[in-house]
Amino acid sequence: MLSRKILLFNTVKFLKPIQIWYRLYYFARKKIRDTIGKKPLFSKESTIKLLNLIESIHIIDCYKGQNRFIFLNLDKKFEGKIDWNYSEYGKLWTYNLTYFDYLSQDNQEDNLSLMNSFVDDISTIKDGLEPFPISLRGINWIKYLSYNSIRDKNIENSLYAQYYILLDNLEYHLLGNHLLENGFSLLFGAYYFEDEVLYQKSKNILFEQLDEQILDDGAHFELSPMYHQIMLFRLLDCINLVGNNSWKDKELLEFLRTKAELMLGWLENISYSNGEIPLLNDSANSIAPTTHQLFDYAKRLNLQVKTIELNDSGYRKVSNNRYECVVDIGCIGAEYIPGHAHADTFSFEFRVDGKPFIVDTGLSTYETCDRRTVERSTCSHNTVEINGQNQSEVWGGFRVANRAKVINIKESNDSIEAIHNGYNSILHTRRWSFREDRVIIEDILNKSSNAVARFHFHPDVNEDDIVRSFDLEQYDFKISSYMFSPEFNRQIDAKVLEIKFKRNLKVEIMV
Repeated sequence: MLSRKILLFNTVKFLKPIQIWYRLYYFARKKIRDTIGKKPLFSKESTIKLLNLIESIHIIDCYKGQNRFIFLNLDKKFEGKIDWNYSEYGKLWTYNLTYFDYLSQDNQEDNLSLMNSFVDDISTIKDGLEPFPISLRGINWIKYLSYNSIRDKNIENSLYAQYYILLDNLEYHLLGNHLLENGFSLLFGAYYFEDEVLYQKSKNILFEQLDEQILDDGAHFELSPMYHQIMLFRLLDCINLVGNNSWKDKELLEFLRTKAELMLGWLENISYSNGEIPLLNDSANSIAPTTHQLFDYAKRLNLQVKTIELNDSGYRKVSNNRYECVVDIGCIGAEYIPGHAHADTFSFEFRVDGKPFIVDTGLSTYETCDRRTVERSTCSHNTVEINGQNQSEVWGGFRVANRAKVINIKESNDSIEAIHNGYNSILHTRRWSFREDRVIIEDILNKSSNAVARFHFHPDVNEDDIVRSFDLEQYDFKISSYMFSPEFNRQIDAKVLEIKFKRNLKVEIMV
């Protein structure tokens, strides 16, 4: 019991006061409203203006017709009526059902039927009326109705009411990408309904949060390449909105364009030569628009790419004509919203001749379960685990208590060296030295310990490939299996190399 209280304290101490205040405020307000029976309005009289928008991005086909949906590689066909609260596949699946991303598919007759089904059931909907899904759904509905010049009073009045539910429940208790999504969506709602209240709140959120959340090198501060793609997509949609509609005289346009061009630069830096991203910090494939899709969209919006050397994000990428190596020498980010962070300081990915070789183990679930715990742990990353412990105390699905801090960085044209203190008095130094035909990795501990360095390989890499690339004769090593998760709910058997050492280790990866 005491240890859990300490864990909670070491988690809460990183929060901002506004997060604690709003968590308490929303909790108390809900109790009062439940007691007096106060319910939100589910329809609000509205007038709308269909928007002018250029082509956006279609991500992935997830609606298969006849009430059948596939999200996160999980398939569900509803017989008869759709259950908008369906929870058998977990909350994230339910969220996806209510985002309405599938409106970008060419199913106009079904789309209106699906939207009206949601409106008809709205008083019974639970997860789908939380602020995050309202935010995504609002943008998707407005884009769909505007692209197709559809006027439907029932849908419009419901959507307007949903925006005021969102306004009443902005995610100040979470901040980060959640509050930014709220702000992006309020901007769409403001333009669509020409609502000054929504506009002023959106403007305040976007100015404040984009300045804070976009780092100097262009990274989104939660340091997940996938979430960076998602945030950039939403930002591009807002540039599309403001740039092609005259309401408010485009006053936000230059600010939004500046942030987008920085984000494009970071995405160009972090992406591999084929456009794929490293699967770091809760990144998975088939969720966000691809790098190529985002750059095509940015080109249609006449945006430039502002490339700044990787720095504040803690990532570095070293490339030559044979390999690409992405290295993580950053701290947990962001400090007060580390839900997508892993215990992965000094982890890295390595590609040879354009093909993945050493990989991040990926992400298969957001459910609070043993699998989620393993995927966030140090032992699931290409770094050093000491005395069987995590470098940072990841727990509870999306929480981090005490965390590793990078305390020294040295860089040159052909080497990167850093030290972290995630094991308290045991300091871990890792040095990467980059040569034309190999990468040399040196791990140094200031105290003798039971340490294990791990290297996780792509499923296409077999044991013979590993032995050829590493000179293993002098090491206490084993090659075993792990589950690689390139997408949610998709796991593939692959190999991991584990090397035990006490104080010093030097490994050469030959290409």
